[in-house]
Amino acid sequence: MRIPIGLVLAAAVVAVIVVVIGGQLLIQPDVRLLPKASFLLDTITPNADGADDITIFTYSLSRNATITMQFEAADGTVYGFREDQPRIPGDYQVEFSGVVDGYTLPGEALQGEILRRLMPNGQYTWTLDAVGEDGASDSWTGVFTIADGAPTLPELVDFSISPTVFTPNQDGIYDRTQINVYLTKDANLSVYLEDETGVRLYVPEREEGRKPGEAGRHTYDYEGGVDLGADPPPDGTYTVYAVAQDAEGQVVQQTATLTIESGGQPLAEIVPQPVGASVVFDTTTYNDTYYSDSDHQGDLVTPPNDPQALSLTTITMPVGDLLVFKLTIENYSEVPLRTTGPEPGTVYQQEQRAATLGWLDESGAWRVGIDCDNAVSDYPWRWAIGTRGDNLVEETDPENGNTYYYLPAGEQSVIWGAIRMTDLNEARNPQNCWAGLIHEDVEISSVNSHVGAREIELVATE
Repeated sequence: MRIPIGLVLAAAVVAVIVVVIGGQLLIQPDVRLLPKASFLLDTITPNADGADDITIFTYSLSRNATITMQFEAADGTVYGFREDQPRIPGDYQVEFSGVVDGYTLPGEALQGEILRRLMPNGQYTWTLDAVGEDGASDSWTGVFTIADGAPTLPELVDFSISPTVFTPNQDGIYDRTQINVYLTKDANLSVYLEDETGVRLYVPEREEGRKPGEAGRHTYDYEGGVDLGADPPPDGTYTVYAVAQDAEGQVVQQTATLTIESGGQPLAEIVPQPVGASVVFDTTTYNDTYYSDSDHQGDLVTPPNDPQALSLTTITMPVGDLLVFKLTIENYSEVPLRTTGPEPGTVYQQEQRAATLGWLDESGAWRVGIDCDNAVSDYPWRWAIGTRGDNLVEETDPENGNTYYYLPAGEQSVIWGAIRMTDLNEARNPQNCWAGLIHEDVEISSVNSHVGAREIELVATE
């Protein structure tokens, strides 16, 4: 009887499948999910002396899996080293120094969070578990010993931030914050800010008394980078981390929050004019009603309004008259500019200074100044960059009750004032006078220094 060709072909296909499967089993027999796992050294002495401080743990995976490794002490305490970590097939090696996930011992009261910590001296049973994507599992176990360990933690105590809200804009008010922390043992210490996206901004340590990483008190000064000409981080609340890691690999951290408000680089200029003088100088007669001192504010002088004053010709004026100026400044930054008096229009006697009128220099404040060749100090005559109740914004500090005045971002302001010129120095007559925009105790930028110089000649009167 003849066998149908269809059956012959079907039988041939089955035979081929059997042969292929059998061949694969012979060539690549079924292997364990965890073919091997072991320590190079079963005993270590993690005390940072350079001898047997670490060992190498090796293992292999035949398929994709998640692995978990733990150590169990004789008293039943379990210490975690890896937990549900995904791995692809391959051979793995990892250095192990006895440091595991952070933990606290019974009765301990430690400051900060322990991220990594050395296990106590003793003998442990280690277990490496693997779970494959198909749910299959495999494990290895063994004995491991820690001896002569140095488990003292690099604790971070007296961790503080002051102030916790600061405004890095060089206005002299809460421009900086200081971070202090005490390190109980030598360790690598770092301090950084982290935003909501995880971006880290490291804060440099002040090198005062302690070397980096040395046990003791450490101080970090932070001004948002503005003093270096950089834009500060965006306004918002940040997490501040202080992290210490010792030679054994133990890691301790402290955290706190820090808020940045009104941050930015302050930028302003004396506005250059397309035609005519950028700094207008003129003269007018003096009368005693203009006199001011620390106890009395005299009348304010009227700003120059003669079109001829826009020229750049030499000014000739009698001794005892007023040299009057006018200029425009612009705050072209994104932050307000703090200022202090006296207000525009105030008249100085030539020998007076701002402090004579009761207005001391204030770090971070902006003022317009006038200087001359014969002046005994730089920019002795100074005025606020705006007028209270007009173009300045008033802010009161709730902490100390002080009131400060600011020219808002993007605003222009016209400033004027006068000096009574009473000192005729024949050796330097005529002399040059000019204006400057002063950021006190910060800088007088090159674009705002020696602006609008004019030749001033004094004429003696009988």
